[in-house]
Amino acid sequence: MLAKIKSSAVVGVDALPVTVEVDIAYGLPAFATVGLAEGAVRESRERVKAAIKNSGYDFPNRRITVNLAPADVRKEGAGYDLPMALGILTAAETLKSMKLEKYGVIGELSLDGSIRPAKGVLPMALAARKAGMEGILVPVANAEEAAVVAGIKIIGVKTLYEAVEFLAGTMEVTPATIDRPAIFQDNANHDVDFDEVKGQEHVKRAMEVTAAGGHNILMKGPPGSGKTMMARRLPTILPDLTFEEALETTKVYSVMGLLKNGTPLLSARPFRSPHHTISDAGLIGGGQTPRPGEVSLAHNGVLFLDESPEFKRNVLEVLRQPLEDGKVTISRAASSVSFPARFILVIALNPCPCGYLGDLKHSCKCTPVQVQRYESRLSGPLLDRIDMHLEVPSIPYKEMSGAGMGESSSAIKERVQLARGLQKKRFAKRKNLYCNGQMMPRDLKKFCPLDKTSEKLIENAVERFGLSARSYHRILKIGRTIADLDRSEALRAEHIAEAIQYRRLDHGNRH
Repeated sequence: MLAKIKSSAVVGVDALPVTVEVDIAYGLPAFATVGLAEGAVRESRERVKAAIKNSGYDFPNRRITVNLAPADVRKEGAGYDLPMALGILTAAETLKSMKLEKYGVIGELSLDGSIRPAKGVLPMALAARKAGMEGILVPVANAEEAAVVAGIKIIGVKTLYEAVEFLAGTMEVTPATIDRPAIFQDNANHDVDFDEVKGQEHVKRAMEVTAAGGHNILMKGPPGSGKTMMARRLPTILPDLTFEEALETTKVYSVMGLLKNGTPLLSARPFRSPHHTISDAGLIGGGQTPRPGEVSLAHNGVLFLDESPEFKRNVLEVLRQPLEDGKVTISRAASSVSFPARFILVIALNPCPCGYLGDLKHSCKCTPVQVQRYESRLSGPLLDRIDMHLEVPSIPYKEMSGAGMGESSSAIKERVQLARGLQKKRFAKRKNLYCNGQMMPRDLKKFCPLDKTSEKLIENAVERFGLSARSYHRILKIGRTIADLDRSEALRAEHIAEAIQYRRLDHGNRH
């Protein structure tokens, strides 16, 4: 007899429908799995056989063929265990159910018949809803994650026995639900705050501009000047995630199996800080079967590269595509996969290998050649793609020891949200354009008109500092954001002047 069970396969961060076809025929006992199945899927026959027996059911001693259709999509992971087991029981006429046509199934089986959590359940639930299914059976540990998807019944099951009894209609299982507003409220608080930062008012201002316009920023200064401290507090002043943004980010973490228990939806913007020993595949994504990298895990959040010259040059250079396109495309011989990668890049570096070049309190021991080699690790094309360049000096003792508290993150965030609100209205008719930092050159003519004074100011800056066309565009974007923070529709000379100051590496500081 032939049985068909509906399941899903994850490709990139999305899921595609997969039909698990099980045929039981007379002949010598055998268990064959076909349909471009990877190692973990081929090994499932032993888990499925033991789980069926240990759940109290008879395993058919006949020729079993399992086909995972479509056969041209690679299947991997242990999530097909439960669909295979249910298909075998249905083909053997042990299970008779009309619900199988309306429900998708995903789950890994233990030898005792219990169901273990699977990766990528969230995109699979989205695919099931898109396919018009009534519900989806998932491991109980993934039930809340899948319940993020509205409009479909999420049935969390603990064991193979529970799944069979539910489908047979002899056991009722209450569909899983979650309280979305409560999840967002629980993640609204942060462990860090800008009021803990002493001094460095110009750096705080730059961080505010960064958050308001979604600009990338580079901070250059001696050790202990507060670069890392500032970067870690940037997410606290970013606008709240919308549900659509939270869903996009959560899909990446679901595919990677990084969702923590009790966190069905990521409602706080991610902050990723990879170590400088990371490979290009670890940063950008890749592998034989492409997986998201740190840039995708930072989607809708912040990617912080501390001590950036210590990263391998080829690793830094792969950042060019996601910085321009907001996504990563990884091509292999058989297919091409895209991952989302829209993030704010924060780069920190010292002025020289020892860190004290230009510091009045410490003497630099580096030679000019060492300094030049150190700075050259960040290529010109990469620096051109970073909107803001900032010098972070050492903190004077009086500011460091002051008793007063700085401005809180909530106060800064309020201004940032107002500026983002203006941008949302401005770009309402533009698809995939959410903030000033994402504007293309064609958008600048429409949204960044200059008066004669501003035009003359930026013309002088271009001629004096030899700015590239990309630097010119960056200044216009930053100026637009500063004007938004000033609640000004017009882009005035003072906005452009401040924006020019955030391109310090164009002012002759780069060797």
